[in-house]
Amino acid sequence: MYRKIRKYLPILNWARTYNRETLSGDLIAALIVTIMLIPQSLAYALLAGLPAEAGLYASIVPILLYALLGTSRALAVGPVAVISLLTAATLGNIAAQGTMGYAAAALTLAFLSGAILLAMGLFRLGFLANFLSHPVISGFITASGIIIAASQLKHILGITASGDNLPELLHGLWTHLGDINWITLILGAGATAFLFWVRKGMKPLLLARGLGARTADIATKAGPVAAVFVTTAVVWAFGLSEQGVRIVGAVPQALPPFTLPDFSLELVGALVVPALLISIIGFVESISVAQTLAAKKRQRIDPDQELIGLGAANLGAAFTGGFPVTGGFSRSVVNFDAGAETPAAGAFAAVGLAIAAVALTPLIYFLPQATLAATIIVAVLSLVDFSILKRSWSYSKADFTAVLATILLTLGLGVEVGVSAGVILSVFLHLYKTTRPHIAEVGLVRGSEHFRNIKRHEVETDPAIISLRIDESLYFANARFLEDYIYDRVAGETPVRDVVLMFSAVNEVDLSALESLEAINTRLKDMGVRLHLSEVKGPVMDRLRRQDFLSDLTGQVFLSQYDAFMALRRAAV
Repeated sequence: MYRKIRKYLPILNWARTYNRETLSGDLIAALIVTIMLIPQSLAYALLAGLPAEAGLYASIVPILLYALLGTSRALAVGPVAVISLLTAATLGNIAAQGTMGYAAAALTLAFLSGAILLAMGLFRLGFLANFLSHPVISGFITASGIIIAASQLKHILGITASGDNLPELLHGLWTHLGDINWITLILGAGATAFLFWVRKGMKPLLLARGLGARTADIATKAGPVAAVFVTTAVVWAFGLSEQGVRIVGAVPQALPPFTLPDFSLELVGALVVPALLISIIGFVESISVAQTLAAKKRQRIDPDQELIGLGAANLGAAFTGGFPVTGGFSRSVVNFDAGAETPAAGAFAAVGLAIAAVALTPLIYFLPQATLAATIIVAVLSLVDFSILKRSWSYSKADFTAVLATILLTLGLGVEVGVSAGVILSVFLHLYKTTRPHIAEVGLVRGSEHFRNIKRHEVETDPAIISLRIDESLYFANARFLEDYIYDRVAGETPVRDVVLMFSAVNEVDLSALESLEAINTRLKDMGVRLHLSEVKGPVMDRLRRQDFLSDLTGQVFLSQYDAFMALRRAAV
């Protein structure tokens, strides 16, 4: 019983060995992550079309809940760029930004996403995320990064523009270029340039000046806070808000409030599909980061428990004024590099954000939206990676086609179409590959008992014996391909006496494939050719024995391909 409780409450595992050294590492990591999250949380709320405080609220309770239920010791949960963009794209079809209906829909979206993730975890459905291939996900994130950056240019320029895809955004920007607020542009461009320099040049400069590595790292992570402080001070000191510079304005000075999502059937019906897509995208991003970081310390990640942890985090966001969240790449890497030892680092960061929400929000009244836009642009451009096109082109033209189509559809038609296309293309790509399984005609490598592809190796064969290795499980979608392949091969001019199907790579034979094997057996029998199987795995053999196929088989089932080849060749002598 206690073991089962520990499975669903991972905190009981790592808390037993918690000590002063671990506490020290977690506190330092929490300090660095908190410094990073304050401007980032505000910025992602802006991206999602919500008030700035929603970003802080979405970064407090969700982190605490994940610390209790998550299995990653470095994953930092909260608002992220792609999920915030998907949130804005989804809610834009429901209500206008700035309205109560929009905020209520954000809560409902977080609730539905949390419920879906929690249900997937409880029913161990983490495998559903595999329907999104990693190349397609990379393509979608790259295109989303471009759209996010383009959507923030209006704040840098101080103009009004809108659009759900790249052409619409560029057209909106072009149409309103004459309305540029030059003061806003100077602030926004300056903040963007500074943040890019902070990422690349600040740490080497500080190290060259003699600062320690840890101090230089903290100062570098505090770069966005410096941009926030300086631009806010400039706007306040020179009264720039009166000259058209858009500012964050009043932010409630309070802890996250208790909120209730809108459970009306009409709203739930409109949000359930987008919530499913957001859940899957968020989980794929989160689990990829968590497993990468865990591997560096030889730690284990439980995908199904991760679903539960992320589900609870999203439910927490729904009831505390937030919006959908997941594990973020940049903040998790920072958390890991800063020395986080346990999820307690996230809990300490949540405490820091709670203090900021109570004590520091009056200080950001004059914070220009251009600075938050600069924070978003610098963060998301690191996600843009066109090298996936080159790698997929050189490795697999089918993968390249899927990635390119995802990028173009996302850029041209918007993120909702892009993510839907990504799911469809991932499934289609899998079906395309498995419906045309690789079938190799094999022969005996001289001086051994090994069989290899006759097109790749010097092997020994018998013209009367066709040995075929099937490199895929057999199911309804590829069974006919196998039939046609065998019939075409047997129909050659050389007389064939035996066909041996090497099942070493076959893990499953469904009922449709079994019927195809029966049809192959019958047709070969009519042609005077015997059908044999070799190297059949136990679970596959168990299923075949439940039917009449083996009793009707014209040939035999051999333990190995070598046994089959030698026995059939001797029988012909």
